[in-house]
Amino acid sequence: MSDLHTQMPQFPEPYWRDLDLPIYNKLIEDTQVDVAIVGGGITGITTGYLLAKEGVKVALIEAGRILNGTTGHTTAKITAQHGLIYDELISHFGEEKAKLYYEASEDALQFIRSTIQTNKIECDFSDQDAIIYAESDQYASKVQNEADAYQKLGINGSVIDSIPFDIAIKTGLTMHKQAQFHPLKYLRELVKLFIEAGGTVYENTTAVDIEDGPNPKVLLRSGKKISCNHLVAASHYPFCDKKGLFFARMYVERAYILGLKTKKAFPGGMYISADTPTRSLRSTPIDGEDLVLVSGEGHKTGQGIDTMKHYRNLESFAEEVLGIQEYMYRWSAQDIYTLDKVPYIGPITDEQQKVLIATGYRKWGMTNGTAAAILLKDYIMNKENKYKELFTTSRFHSDPEIKKFISVNADVAKHLIKGKLEFVPKEPGELENDEGAVVMVDGQRAGAYKDHDGQLHLVDTTCTHLGCEVEWNHGERTWDCPCHGSRYSYDGEVFNGPATKPLKKLDM
Repeated sequence: MSDLHTQMPQFPEPYWRDLDLPIYNKLIEDTQVDVAIVGGGITGITTGYLLAKEGVKVALIEAGRILNGTTGHTTAKITAQHGLIYDELISHFGEEKAKLYYEASEDALQFIRSTIQTNKIECDFSDQDAIIYAESDQYASKVQNEADAYQKLGINGSVIDSIPFDIAIKTGLTMHKQAQFHPLKYLRELVKLFIEAGGTVYENTTAVDIEDGPNPKVLLRSGKKISCNHLVAASHYPFCDKKGLFFARMYVERAYILGLKTKKAFPGGMYISADTPTRSLRSTPIDGEDLVLVSGEGHKTGQGIDTMKHYRNLESFAEEVLGIQEYMYRWSAQDIYTLDKVPYIGPITDEQQKVLIATGYRKWGMTNGTAAAILLKDYIMNKENKYKELFTTSRFHSDPEIKKFISVNADVAKHLIKGKLEFVPKEPGELENDEGAVVMVDGQRAGAYKDHDGQLHLVDTTCTHLGCEVEWNHGERTWDCPCHGSRYSYDGEVFNGPATKPLKKLDM
């Protein structure tokens, strides 16, 4: 084994970021457009592209760089196999809506495939089977139930009894003719097509609120405003979550990824375990070789064990299954879950039809994000779309949502109280270089990180979203909120929403 068990090396950004991307303008004056889209990821860019093709004047704004954040850190599966989901959807919603969910994902896959072919986009697109497998009897029965759901819904799948790894499985389920690609290569070209069609991109332009009215306005941190006929919040976690109480209807999880060169050749396909903790395996071409992506170890953001242990667990799994030749990359991803596991896509409330959101994709952003873009375009163009009711943001079902609602919000309350009452014995002067921790400063709870050069960075640990106390994430060197998933850099800048304002900086 490598020395990862004793000291994890600092790996570069994910290989997605190796791609040079243009820098776009920052909005510096009030402006007016037909549609303002907040969020420069898969949903925002695809929605903008579709609307610009229709002759709509669109501004796409992003707090940092477009194609960063979640989209810039995805493992880029394009699949309708979203874990063990279809048996559950049939149970809670019935066969008709379960089939609609599958069809929305398949439509998204075919849209991406067609867009790549039509525009001759080079993005490492390849057809792959998606496989979910069970190692225990408990999950074998769940996989069998999922196979029965496939049959009821007419999904092209087959049951298997082995996979081409040193993993003894009880059973598995293949969904045929799925795909994968390099998301930034694809979306970079989509941005070009968006701009060619008349769209505008503004980076480093942070939306902080909405001003209601016949035509909504996006309020920016700079004090400027964007007036529009329609506003789309496609920022992964909606920056305007309080209007629909989405902070109480969703929760956030993190997962971890290693990019490795392995001793054993990768056999093709995209694999994910049904058992927990989750293990996912696939490969992607890089510099003429296969880079194997090993991911899993999901947990609620800001909670759980030392995050470095998640990387070590994945390392042990990869060494056992494929053998590690060289470590190339490590990173983590943030996934948002709705209470019923179906994304929220549509008007933010029944009363405000001109503000639309798209969120809650879980781990399946490429298909759900593309399906969202197609649906959002139809909302804005006032066209019928058979998926509107399935994804409506106003839905709330007693089964299973009420139990999950109580569980999620009780957990939030627990961490809110715990953070306020926590005893903190550590002082800033006790930190070693490259160490972060919650400390006491003048009798108050604070967050401290001493960098490699010995410089101390102090922040107020109260999350600027709804006032929970953030915790130190050793593996990522970030401050993470255990309540709603906001994340900040070690010096307090917003890394992931829903927070829009940085942590307050403190002085000794």
